[in-house]
Amino acid sequence: MESKTLVVVVEPGLQARPASEFVQKANSFASEIFLVKGSRRVNAKSIMGLLSLAIASGEKITLTGEGADSEAAIETLATFLTNETNTIEH
Repeated sequence: MESKTLVVVVEPGLQARPASEFVQKANSFASEIFLVKGSRRVNAKSIMGLLSLAIASGEKITLTGEGADSEAAIETLATFLTNETNTIEH
């Protein structure tokens, strides 16, 4: 099992468009991928699960994955969440 803890940089957090992009990226991998915030853990491939966490920019989360491509999945998703160029302009 792969795991990585990070601080979300994407502004304004994982809402609407950034959440949709995140889920699309997660679904491109065969591995099971989960996002953990506090005591809650949701499937990273579920838009509803992701939105239910209400992840804001600056919050600490953990990505976990299990499967053949879990290492690549975790790295790709972590890069997306910590890349300031994914910031949505208002």
